[in-house]
This record gives sequence, structure tokens and C-alpha cells, in this order.
Amino acid sequence: MTTDTITGGCLCGALRYEARGEPAYAGLCCCSDCRRASGAGFVGFMGFAARAVTITGEALVHSHALADGRVADRNRCARCGSLVYGGIVGQVDSHTIYAGSLDDPSRFKPAIAIFVAEKASWVEVPPGLAMFERMPGA
Repeated sequence: MTTDTITGGCLCGALRYEARGEPAYAGLCCCSDCRRASGAGFVGFMGFAARAVTITGEALVHSHALADGRVADRNRCARCGSLVYGGIVGQVDSHTIYAGSLDDPSRFKPAIAIFVAEKASWVEVPPGLAMFERMPGA
């Protein structure tokens, strides 16, 4: 593995990815959909161009219509159920890698927090992040 390749995968190792280069963005999503999908207060995410990501293993895709009209396509390992990445392979221009699936968690360097308007009252956003009430640019 070179320093410009980020790797990760599921709990059991059956679903893996390699992402080449640095992410286009990285942050925390505090929306209620991500909270429920992950079972945590927020989801750490990193965005990569689809052409920079190689995924191996079988994923179960769950597509969920969001309140703002977008659709979230979340991929879990078909064996262990771990949440690993977003976007349907071969159908999207970019993939979201979920930070909890990283082999080296130190590679995650969040810069933003999104959907803080939906943040659970018990969640504290780390200091220094640019915070957005909703999706930036929306």
C-alpha cells in the first residue's frame, strides 16, 4: 500500500475497497437518516471519484429516499452487515467511504459537519469544523 491509497472494509473482511489519492471532501453527517443507518450520533465520510475507488466483495445496497428529494444508496457487507460505502458501483460519479470502515483511522481528517440542524442533542461536533445546517450549496 502506498501512502496515497486508503484501504478499508467490513468487519469480517469480505467487502473491501481501495481509494487512490486524497478525498475530495471529508466530514461528519449528523442527519437523522445517517444516525439511524449507522446506529451512531453521526457518520464520518470521505468522498472520492468513482474512478479512484476499487471495491471487491459482495454488497447489499439499500436505497433510501431522503426528505430533500435525494436518494442515499448505502452499501453493507452481504455477510456481516457492516456499513462500508455509499453509491452504486458503475452508476455513480463518486463514492462515499464511511470513516468507520478505514483500516487506518488516522487517514480520516474531517473538515466539515453537515446537517447539524438534525444533530442529536447528545452529540458534540469536534471544534474547528465548518458547520452547515443542511447540505452545503443546497
